[in-house]
Amino acid sequence: MLRLKLLLGCLMMVAILTAQPDRWQQRIDCTMYIDFDVEKHQFTGTQKLVYYNNSPDQLNKVFYHLYLNAFQPGSMMDIRNRALPDADPRVASRISNLKEDEMGYLKVKSLKQNGKNTSFEHVGTILEVTLKKPIAPNSSVTFDMEFEAQVPVQIRRNGRNNSEGIDYSMSQWYPKLCEYDYQGWHANPYIGREFYGVWGDFDVTINIHKDWKVAAGGYIQNPEEVGSGYGTRTVEPKGDKIAWRFKAPNVHDFVWAADPEYKHVTRQAKDGPMMHFVYKETPDNAEAWSKLPEIMDRVFTFANENYGKYPYDSYSFIQGGDGGMEYPLATLITGERNLPSLVGVSVHELMHSWYQMVLGTNESLYAWMDEGFTSHSSSEIMNFLKKEKLLGNLTPVKNPFAGSIASYAGFAASGYEEPLSIHADHFKTNSAYGVGAYVKGDVILTQLEYIMGRPAYKKAMLKYYDTWKFKHPNPNDFIRIMEKESGLELDWYREYWVNTTHTIDYAIKSVEADGRKKVKITLEKIGLMPMPVDVVVTDSKDRKTIYTIPLRIMRGEKTSDLGDKIEVMEDWPWTHPKYELVIPMKFKKIKKVEIDPSIRMADVQRNNNTWENK
Repeated sequence: MLRLKLLLGCLMMVAILTAQPDRWQQRIDCTMYIDFDVEKHQFTGTQKLVYYNNSPDQLNKVFYHLYLNAFQPGSMMDIRNRALPDADPRVASRISNLKEDEMGYLKVKSLKQNGKNTSFEHVGTILEVTLKKPIAPNSSVTFDMEFEAQVPVQIRRNGRNNSEGIDYSMSQWYPKLCEYDYQGWHANPYIGREFYGVWGDFDVTINIHKDWKVAAGGYIQNPEEVGSGYGTRTVEPKGDKIAWRFKAPNVHDFVWAADPEYKHVTRQAKDGPMMHFVYKETPDNAEAWSKLPEIMDRVFTFANENYGKYPYDSYSFIQGGDGGMEYPLATLITGERNLPSLVGVSVHELMHSWYQMVLGTNESLYAWMDEGFTSHSSSEIMNFLKKEKLLGNLTPVKNPFAGSIASYAGFAASGYEEPLSIHADHFKTNSAYGVGAYVKGDVILTQLEYIMGRPAYKKAMLKYYDTWKFKHPNPNDFIRIMEKESGLELDWYREYWVNTTHTIDYAIKSVEADGRKKVKITLEKIGLMPMPVDVVVTDSKDRKTIYTIPLRIMRGEKTSDLGDKIEVMEDWPWTHPKYELVIPMKFKKIKKVEIDPSIRMADVQRNNNTWENK
């Protein structure tokens, strides 16, 4: 009996272990054809979608995003923006004032599962589909859909006739299958922010009036018919329309834009893809756009070396949209800008190709892994371009991330900061979301370099890209890479920085002689968030010594950083409010003592970080 019980126990343990969720992910093959009416600003379409359920779960429902339905008076996006104390001025009350022929809509006319009709319901910006036959684990199913839509007046991302006169910015325009992952369905309504989709291959045909030129995030399949910047047209259209066909492999969205006055310039990047620059040339923007190709060529080389290899064969910078918005293989940007501004928006949106289009995090839940990491790399690249004298007389800085440190510290003192763990649509203010996602997300990387040391940090970021590309990494996936490459325990850092609004504040309380040949520096931990502390001591001959004080919960310390020798001191338990640093130096030979003069730690009160011997 005992042997039987042991055997059953072992079998149950094996069953539990094998039942643990694996990091599977769903996949699609999506083929779409749309027929576009430029007079009515409407289109009809068909979509054939092969859905691969790679999960261990049986699916009884599926959901689609219907983004265009957000641009109707009374929509959730409309009400939300009118209720916010700091509404996005691009939206504000504009949706509530749309007339019937100005609003957007996306209506599904029919949907079949393996040739049989399904039951579905339009619920705002989500299509809820009840399946007659469940989708079994590790199986595939084919959905055939017919839909119709109207393009709204340009308000946010998608729309017609934007402020710069671009006819169509076609982002988030089609019925897009919601993602299902280890956390379940993510059928979030379109309120203001979204980017999470199913990896797949797209084959899209856009049938539009022959006078309109189309640019898209994909590879053109019929250059002989469409010409423009994709090649020479050798086949003349038979009627009033031309069908533009694009393919986009291994992506989670598809974007395009159209205007009859587009100028299309191409350049093959030295270390990267074929670049497409599509814009409406004016006397004010011509010079900036003419210089952009050479600069972005340099950017691709720098980005490939520092963040991982761009994996696609093309990228398009397309004038359209309402500022700048990223998509796979392309971005929509406003184009009436001076050169530094045009380069800045192009760099930022391009870097989303690394931190969203390849590392496909759930932006709604972890916006800081998208916007923050993109902002960080963009700041580094813009500083590189300044050093290379590619942005005129703009001067590079020693620390391109110091501005984000200061911005975060200022906002943290305002009382409006909210934890990064909040869903992107549920922040109380747009400001809290913006600072959290862009600024605090940027700072998280600056501080990791400070904690780990630059060599380990740089190596870890490349490892993160190579390990999680074409997947959906979450915060724990990211921090585990940082831990493995640094040999440090870093879960405390993620938990504090993401889940709380605790701030960092370390101070030099006193510096005094400790006998004839030693000095005692008393440090104070005032803020609630613990951090390792670098103390730089400058002597009377301006020689600097760096003392690093690791946190005990790090279970290790950085061994190299900015090229200077580091003296590793005894650990600081995070529970202790004070720390005594004793160094072998005569008191009268000390000129200055500083906490983190590199300005990589987001200390909210830097006025107590320096002591000078007077």
